Amino acid sequence: MEKLNLSNYGGPSVFEKIMVPVDLAHADKLEKALTAAAGLAKANDTPVTYVAVTTSLPGKLAHNPEEFAAKLDGFAQQQGSKFGIKTDARSYVSHDPTIDLDATLIRAVKETGADVVVMATHIPNVADHFWPSNGGTVATHTDASVFLIRGH
Repeated sequence: MEKLNLSNYGGPSVFEKIMVPVDLAHADKLEKALTAAAGLAKANDTPVTYVAVTTSLPGKLAHNPEEFAAKLDGFAQQQGSKFGIKTDARSYVSHDPTIDLDATLIRAVKETGADVVVMATHIPNVADHFWPSNGGTVATHTDASVFLIRGH
């Protein structure tokens, strides 16, 4: 199968700002989505904003939101160096990220000005018939295009 190279089409970029939600605790499972986002960014000369949600309480990734934000910034810089793209990061603090994730991602799309979101996703299961996926909710409640990338 031939790969689509958007840079061959000339003219203005297809996308202006890419947002990639990340779970730093499972960054090793995001490789496929991260690579896809980087490919879109390179083809369109578009910056990528990595977004993550944390709590104000100490956790295994960070002792406080400031330390978490610094780790996310480091992750974004690492991705920028690895793929040769422009990156930044934005962390959000939530009382309960599990409950607030959809609303936080919707807010992040609006605040970052993202017109495309690239998200890692899981293989659908029975529960997905009762509760919408995070990606589906973001696509329904924003004007952004949402690419769901399965697997790692």
